[in-house]
Amino acid sequence: MTFCVGMKVRKGLVGIADTLVTTGSESITARKVTLHQYGRHSLFLMTSGLRSVRDKALTYYSEVLEQDDNTFDKLYKAVNAFAAQVRRVAEEDKKALEEGGLHFDLFSIIGGQLENDKEHKLYMLYPQGNWVEVGQGTPYYLIGESSYGKPIMDRALSYELNMETALKIGYLAFDATRTSAIDVDFPIDVVLYRADTYDIVEHRYERAELIRISDWWQKTIREAIRELPHDWVEAAFSKLGDGVK
Repeated sequence: MTFCVGMKVRKGLVGIADTLVTTGSESITARKVTLHQYGRHSLFLMTSGLRSVRDKALTYYSEVLEQDDNTFDKLYKAVNAFAAQVRRVAEEDKKALEEGGLHFDLFSIIGGQLENDKEHKLYMLYPQGNWVEVGQGTPYYLIGESSYGKPIMDRALSYELNMETALKIGYLAFDATRTSAIDVDFPIDVVLYRADTYDIVEHRYERAELIRISDWWQKTIREAIRELPHDWVEAAFSKLGDGVK
């Protein structure tokens, strides 16, 4: 499985992707995010799904960018171009994959800003090639193993937060997923895009750099539980006959 999250806040975009790839009994570390940028053209692409589908679609997409990149003046056009390559791979490989017992699967998050975009953009692309744009109401999208990290994203993230806070929330969502899912793990790749700069930066964090944050978060949660108002539990425990202990 995979953990990838893209977040859109007023000041820019933040993305986090884990790097653990499992194939049968084998586990390797591999990038799940790619960058494409030059001049007033900056985008990142994160994927979750079959590695063979991802690699083939990205190879085709790289050729498209080499030949036609100058025609993409808005990010949605670049997203449409990648969607076309995903459909191309589906036409070539979907039947054979399904005959082999594998489901054609590739979800993608694409973010950035091209020269005629009025603001930074974030899209989520489905395996069928259709997409949705991430907006202010729910300013993020998770792909891969999303169930464990989604609660904290829904509770804590808002469009008006700064990028630094968004990164903290995204990391806690990753940490919740890493704790509960055996196929999500360090290192993590972080991408940052500040609005209107046309410059995406990337940084990799190893486990040793961030495990202290995970330990602090776990300690804080336990302390918060102890401080949770407890008068309401009396209604249930009073039925034991001796009240709350």
